[in-house]
Amino acid sequence: MRGSDAFQEDAQHHLAAGDVPAYMQALGQGARAAASALRRANTHIKNQALEAMAQRVAAARSDILQANAEDMQRGRDNGLDNALLDRLALNDQRIDAMIEGLRQVAALPDPVGEIDGMSYRPSGIQVGKMRVPLGVIGIIYESRPNVTIEAASLCLKSGNACVLRGGSEASASNAALSRCLQAGLADAGLPAGSVQVVATTDRAAVGEMISMPAYIDVIIPRGGKSLIERISREAKVPVIKHLDGVCHVYIDTTADPAKALAIAVNAKTHRYGTCNTMETLLVDAPVADILLPELARAYAEHQVELRGCERTRALLPQATLATEDDWHAEYLAPILAIKVVDGMEEAIEHIERYGSHHTDAIVTQDYSLARRFMAEVDSSSVIVNASTRFADGFEYGLGAEIGISTDKLHARGPVGLEGLTTQKYIVLGDGQVRQ
Repeated sequence: MRGSDAFQEDAQHHLAAGDVPAYMQALGQGARAAASALRRANTHIKNQALEAMAQRVAAARSDILQANAEDMQRGRDNGLDNALLDRLALNDQRIDAMIEGLRQVAALPDPVGEIDGMSYRPSGIQVGKMRVPLGVIGIIYESRPNVTIEAASLCLKSGNACVLRGGSEASASNAALSRCLQAGLADAGLPAGSVQVVATTDRAAVGEMISMPAYIDVIIPRGGKSLIERISREAKVPVIKHLDGVCHVYIDTTADPAKALAIAVNAKTHRYGTCNTMETLLVDAPVADILLPELARAYAEHQVELRGCERTRALLPQATLATEDDWHAEYLAPILAIKVVDGMEEAIEHIERYGSHHTDAIVTQDYSLARRFMAEVDSSSVIVNASTRFADGFEYGLGAEIGISTDKLHARGPVGLEGLTTQKYIVLGDGQVRQ
């Protein structure tokens, strides 16, 4: 069997010839070969590689910054907006965060090889499950060069080879980071195919990547809705993804007013551009006349535009009338839709109709209502008496996340190291034969 490094030589040859399909196939072959080697790699070796990568990034700081300056200038020349330029930009602080991120992942418990559920069967065999890598993970993302480091570290620690395709706007930055990752792998004696960054900006590479089930086991898209929709529609490989973050907070009649105010303000204003930011506030009618004016004053301080139903506008004339589109909207901006509802039944019906199964929260002092809300709201995270902004791998104790999934198979919610693995049955016997 050819080694992973031999496939890298093939890939470089095809890249130079401009043969994108052959180039992507060589990357896939190299990743598949590397995945076999990674299954044999123990925790110590993987951690050695992560530490070597951290040292290589630190040593290449000036080269990375220079490459990023090229990307930034090209982005400005191409008219990238300020938000995208901010995501693209690297500085000493962000490079320090990359280095620290690699070391934090190294410090996380390794899920690979964990065995649980071992039990004896009447035949005398023992049956349990062992946690194992998924194999080869393809990750397609936009703008942020730091995702290159995050994705590589999480995939490596969970024993997976990965093929990373960053946005064309970050091509020089990702190439510089790729050299650090490759050097770190070599320092630890792991194959080059363990982490491969696609070196062409040709969009055909994405089409090839999502059509290689022989070489890639799962695709994770990280980016805008249009990217994720395309990947979901065209992929011949399983996809872990979420399309929208239309998150709700429902304030029940029994809610503690101070808690309700703090949670509703934080869920909307802590950060506007994240998928776990509240986009619609639902308020129980008996407390709407008390809470909504207070909330409106708080939102005004943050310059949040309010759009509400007729009952909301009767209490908040400054709110514009919400349309059907507002209930579906993921604003990612200082805009909030508000609806006054008659009890939890109507709140749950609204969430089921308009929500995206990402994150929804209830503020209540009623234990029974909290239990019902948790059971009946079909979202990847359901929260009681806390902000939706907690729907995050770090906040959940996962250490880090590759993204959030609103799928029901195979991972749901924040996807950390465990979400990048699967389980296989193992059976221990002592000579038993089936009768």
